[in-house]
Amino acid sequence: MPSPTDETIPLLVILGPTASGKTGLAIRIAQAIGGEIIGADSRQIYKYMDIGTAKPTPLEQAQAPHHLIDIIPPDEPFPVARYQAMVYDLIPQIYARGHIPMLVGGTGQYITAVTEGWAFPQVPPDAMLRAQLEADAESLGVQALYDRLMQLDPEIAQIVHPNNVRRVVRYLEVCLITGQRVSDLQRKKAPPYRILELGLVGERHILYDWADKRVDKMMAMGFLDEVKRLLDMGYSRKLPSMSGLGYSHLVRHILDGESLDEMVQQTKYDTHEFIRRQQTWFKGHDNGILWHNVQEYDMVAMIAHIRTWLGW
Repeated sequence: MPSPTDETIPLLVILGPTASGKTGLAIRIAQAIGGEIIGADSRQIYKYMDIGTAKPTPLEQAQAPHHLIDIIPPDEPFPVARYQAMVYDLIPQIYARGHIPMLVGGTGQYITAVTEGWAFPQVPPDAMLRAQLEADAESLGVQALYDRLMQLDPEIAQIVHPNNVRRVVRYLEVCLITGQRVSDLQRKKAPPYRILELGLVGERHILYDWADKRVDKMMAMGFLDEVKRLLDMGYSRKLPSMSGLGYSHLVRHILDGESLDEMVQQTKYDTHEFIRRQQTWFKGHDNGILWHNVQEYDMVAMIAHIRTWLGW
């Protein structure tokens, strides 16, 4: 957790659903205020996964400093607590360089863990219980395991995708070991930074259209070859990293013979659902987010507001 002496450090947060234009906006703002971008995307942390995660291109990363992108291989666990700790280390370092730390992304759990100061239950893993839960996932199905989590802790179940077996198992493990809900164990202590949150919002049909076009662009850029390469490198389809939008679908085409056109269309449908869940998350954790319409925000006015907030 940051030191109380950090209370004057500003943290600018730019958030919004997938395909809403966060990357381009963040780079322009970073250039205007001398910002350094800290990624808040649970997929862009992985190496070798570039196209399907819409990772900032090398050119975009050259336009403003970026952090927490390409930091681990696809088979390395990366709990939210570790992400939070890395961000808390980065923020004062960036400010000490005379730059403005900017937290940018669409992974609500990452952003909220930082801005609300989540504390994570220190519950050691139980190998036997975990093995039993994983066996249940295999025999009864992932949905049955998720339904069990929904019964024990509906609040925490809202933040995890039913297909993310590793996280569902971990949350169930904590509930069963402690006899308490994970959501109750996650105490909050807001970090001592001055935080300004800017959000991008738009009509869903607009965001869906942008997301569909982005999926088509990914396919044209070689998304299928990227997934083939990951499989050839030995990364299992069962990894949490491979459960991401598009990756799991294209794996089904490659390994199971599913129609490519159907898998691309399913990726689009599932992206729409993901956008809905992102919007629900941000609404549920809106502690003063300043929302801007994706189609008509005033960049000049936005930067002027940020500069005033910074006291410039």
